[in-house]
Amino acid sequence: MKKILILFFILSTLNSFSQNRLTEAVAARLSQLPLHCIPTEFPNKTSHLSDGPEDARLLPHELHPVFYGCLDWHSSVHGHWMLIRLLKQFPELAGRDSIIQVLEQSFQKNKMEQEAAYFGKYTASKGYERTYGWAWLLKLDEELLTWNDPLGKKWHEAMQPLTQKIELLWKEFLPKQTYPNRTGVHGNTAFGLCFALDWARAKKDTAFERLIIQRSKDFYLNNKNIPAHLEPDGADFFSPSLMAADLMQRILSQTAFVKWLDAYYNAAGVQRICKAPTISDRNDYQIVHLDGLSFSRAWCMKGIAQKLPANHRYKKLFKNTAQQFLNESLPKIFSGGYGGEHWLASFAVYALAVK
Repeated sequence: MKKILILFFILSTLNSFSQNRLTEAVAARLSQLPLHCIPTEFPNKTSHLSDGPEDARLLPHELHPVFYGCLDWHSSVHGHWMLIRLLKQFPELAGRDSIIQVLEQSFQKNKMEQEAAYFGKYTASKGYERTYGWAWLLKLDEELLTWNDPLGKKWHEAMQPLTQKIELLWKEFLPKQTYPNRTGVHGNTAFGLCFALDWARAKKDTAFERLIIQRSKDFYLNNKNIPAHLEPDGADFFSPSLMAADLMQRILSQTAFVKWLDAYYNAAGVQRICKAPTISDRNDYQIVHLDGLSFSRAWCMKGIAQKLPANHRYKKLFKNTAQQFLNESLPKIFSGGYGGEHWLASFAVYALAVK
């Protein structure tokens, strides 16, 4: 009976993806993953540079009273984002009361003040989670900012001490960042700038928007013949080449972007990024990153395809490839154990959110 139910879920999931939408039933199933891990303190990957024996003994929840679960800080942040996103999209979502109960524990101003204080309290802590965690924090703030709901307004107000600290740190850092990080994991600069740009536009912070656009051009505008045929590395959850392309499609006109993209990719690179990654062991916390690569490639390809004119050679290719990645990847979220379950669902939900 259990096998029949699992098969039914997989088939219904594939059907949902074939229609390029997230059904309420699938959303309810996905919501259980962050709902479970947000208050789960262990296992935990604490990236804390200790200044002495006392702070070396602090538990995760003592360092981070809100984002201590889901293995690491950033995964907890985008787990929160995902639950907010699903509450907005499905107001009658199954398990809504349980979700609200968990989030009420997180969105408390005094806890957010403690989270904000961490960034600068210890040696090198001003650079903590730069810029992957910063990006997801702003995406979480954006989701609440754009939610016309009493809960959304209350929770948005509660998290402002942390949002304002991250905003300040980013505005301090970006002007002095000389080179972009072209990695396929957390440090990827283009990914961070995509989410920061979305937030700046939602917030109508035109000065920050202009800074992001200028630095994006500094980093990527002259890039040509990018070696995408070498992707991915063994633990990538981002495509470095697609992340930069996703950023550029957000800041350039259609004409300028087409000209840029045509010089950016060669045939070997496009062929490589359209090939699904091979995941040999979903119980390995690093190898399972490659499942996330399918989702992030999908959202980048969807965004790029949307920007391209109807007759461009990559438009249909990227649109169809994105759909294939989505169709193949969602059922796998539930097959790899905690190493994937603590973060992959939010990648899937964001990939579906991109039109």
